[in-house]
Amino acid sequence: MKEFAHTPVMLQEVLQYLKPEPGAMILDATVGWGGHAEAIAQRLQPGGLLVGIDRDPQAIAAARERLGVLGAGTTLINANFADLSVVLDTFARPLDGALFDLGVSSPQLDDPERGFSYRADAPLDMRMDPHESVSAYHLVNGLSEAELESIIRRFGEERWAKRIAAFIVRRRQTHGLIHTTGELVDVICAAVPVQGRSRGGMHPARRTFQALRIAVNNELGSLEAALREVVPYLRPGGRLVVISFHSLEDRIAKNVLREFARDCICPPEWHACQCGGGRALVRSLTPHPVRPSDEELAVNPRARSAKMRVVERCAEGQRGRDAGGETLRLHGSGGDVDVPSLADTLARWEPGAAPRSARGRPRGGPLGPTPGSVVL
Repeated sequence: MKEFAHTPVMLQEVLQYLKPEPGAMILDATVGWGGHAEAIAQRLQPGGLLVGIDRDPQAIAAARERLGVLGAGTTLINANFADLSVVLDTFARPLDGALFDLGVSSPQLDDPERGFSYRADAPLDMRMDPHESVSAYHLVNGLSEAELESIIRRFGEERWAKRIAAFIVRRRQTHGLIHTTGELVDVICAAVPVQGRSRGGMHPARRTFQALRIAVNNELGSLEAALREVVPYLRPGGRLVVISFHSLEDRIAKNVLREFARDCICPPEWHACQCGGGRALVRSLTPHPVRPSDEELAVNPRARSAKMRVVERCAEGQRGRDAGGETLRLHGSGGDVDVPSLADTLARWEPGAAPRSARGRPRGGPLGPTPGSVVL
């Protein structure tokens, strides 16, 4: 197995908010290479359990090697956190805490064979689970110009999405299919005007690569589904920590957690509460996102975009109160979690808004495309 340096982001803040103690059970829903998991698991002994899941089998193998010395105190499972209930139903106890450290990990970025990075020439892949059938190669070479533009604009928030999509399609028509990350980077760099590039030094391909990775792995849909599933498994007083790395992830985390913090579940058009309140499942411990310290950024600059949000499961007598003691009465979308097709998602999803049904009514559900919707 390849050796990669891995520095867990905001480790001290994670430990501060999760408060791992001997005998507790904590879920690391994105165990990765085991940086957070190792520090948490060490604090759960004796008698505690760290449950770690990850969709990347390479990450699970690395975490198993790193955490193996802890013996029976850890359980590692190769699974997508969108299927969280299937995993947690096998344990006959509630969670004392849960951690979601989102996005792509440093070892995934640093391994050129995975195709996540725009800084190395490699096969165009980007699958977190290599067993999935659809890769970035299929999206880049199989989608129409309009579909590519929608993905790049909505999941990459790229102002030059239309031009990049047009250049990709033109490249396919004139030179054949795009096989590598290097070929795609060349197309993107040709599409983005020099005068329109970020003054902060952001690589012109960064947003497009983010968009393709999100689409390939259905990251936003999986995230919303997982957050909705994990909260009911927390015991009263149990805490959920979410670390996001871009605005789309953070927006979903913020909106879902706000929904669970609603004290009132009456429809917005009722104006006055009729349900009696007291329905909130969580209270926020972080009115504003926690950011990495300057000291951490000096050591690990990749943490610069991280944002942490934390909520605590309410006991019956504490429902409806946030950390400042004010009642939360936030109306939002709700309902069952479903998985829309790519066309459905791209047609109806707007950043910051709930997905909508065919008639325009808000509905609950994930915000990302499903890889299975792509047909070549």
